[in-house]
Amino acid sequence: MEGFVLGLGAAVPLGPVNILIMTNALKNYKNAVALGAGAMSADITYLTLLLFGFLVFAKNGAVQIGLGLFGTLFLFYISYLIFKGRNQKVEIHQKGETVEKDKILSNYLKGYSITLLNPYTIGFWISVSVYIANKHLSFIFTLLGLFCAIFLWITLMPLAIHKTKHLFSQTITKNISIVSAGIILFFAVGMLVNTINKFH
Repeated sequence: MEGFVLGLGAAVPLGPVNILIMTNALKNYKNAVALGAGAMSADITYLTLLLFGFLVFAKNGAVQIGLGLFGTLFLFYISYLIFKGRNQKVEIHQKGETVEKDKILSNYLKGYSITLLNPYTIGFWISVSVYIANKHLSFIFTLLGLFCAIFLWITLMPLAIHKTKHLFSQTITKNISIVSAGIILFFAVGMLVNTINKFH
């Protein structure tokens, strides 16, 4: 149960990936899920590194600065792409929707990269491992609950948005894209500031 709650704590807060999932869910459900799956894969990557003792490298200041700079640039780029595509029309009555594999793959890699390049992801998993150890919880069952919560969020949240997309006019979806681009830009600036502070 505690693992499930921890998973919600990781998945639900408004961040770059959730903003992207919400924005894409208005246009295409599968692409939105691909973004979430990419983010979850990055979590699994860090968890694997943690289990094998490789995550200690993340405590190195140079590594954190490198991740922060790459993450900042990537978020700036994502913000630009969302703003650039703000006028893209949402097909409300599209039936038999097909998705090109390269779009699913590119969205998966986008979600994976954003999460992997976010220093906060490393901090989260280190904190989770310490929490599990201090509470003497079952590592396997806690992680199972955690990933169940994340999986449910990345599938059900975009589904709810996708099913109600008919309620959004083109003007509203355009404004959502502009606001989403602005929020991701805000996260990019925040990450840049935190990275710069590590130099001092």
